[in-house]
Amino acid sequence: MYSGDVSFSVAAHAQWVPGIESAIDWQQWIRGDRQTAGSGEPAVKAMPPMLRRRTSPVGKLALETAYGALTAAASHPSHDARPTASDLDIPVVFASRHGECARSVELQMALAEAAPMSPTAFSLSVHNANAGLFSIARGSAANTVAIAAGQSTVEHAVIEACGLLADGAPQVLVVVADAPLPTMFADFADEQEEPCGWSWLIQAADEQDALPTLSLQWQQAPAGGDVHVASHANNAAAGAAAVLRFFLDADASTLHRHADGRRWQWMRHA
Repeated sequence: MYSGDVSFSVAAHAQWVPGIESAIDWQQWIRGDRQTAGSGEPAVKAMPPMLRRRTSPVGKLALETAYGALTAAASHPSHDARPTASDLDIPVVFASRHGECARSVELQMALAEAAPMSPTAFSLSVHNANAGLFSIARGSAANTVAIAAGQSTVEHAVIEACGLLADGAPQVLVVVADAPLPTMFADFADEQEEPCGWSWLIQAADEQDALPTLSLQWQQAPAGGDVHVASHANNAAAGAAAVLRFFLDADASTLHRHADGRRWQWMRHA
């Protein structure tokens, strides 16, 4: 029996994976038949150039899709009559397991070599750096949260976002982005990580609406069950990629993951 659950509808979404562009590319990636290609980065044209130049590769993954989801929502508004917040008032939950790890490694290498550290790079090495850049670029003072929660980072981000909905926010923007660890930390990797970014603009669940509606349930894993498992698409992809594949695969009704001592079950309802 599951000890907790949340449900929500996705009013708009956007995603970006290096080398995945055409509809065929996406279908192959969803099935696990195609891997990410190259180290390309999104352009993030919606962000002012002065701020865009400060963003890291993983930051660009997050920001491109954050802007994309808001743009998609403006182009395809919700079909229901629920009042929605102004874009600038929408709370945002940024989620990344490793965040600016690569930038932090560069700074530490500079320290080891007794080289001067860049003040700008130092200020942008914190976990909420991209959340701050997004707020500054948009002139938004909305509630913004930055989360890192191990293998279950995505799940905890969604729980946090649903908590904000329960507190009265009409909509919440969930932004997820991650990439493999820097090479020097490769021996510590415990997931098959691949670079990807995606964003969901979520609102309270309404299964009668035409919007995609999902639920997330969880329970304590049995002893010895803290092994990372992703049952959809027959791969052990990291959370960000596994959940994105599940969401984009209209034929997938459930996704089961074991991570961080819990058993997680994603379900599609509409």
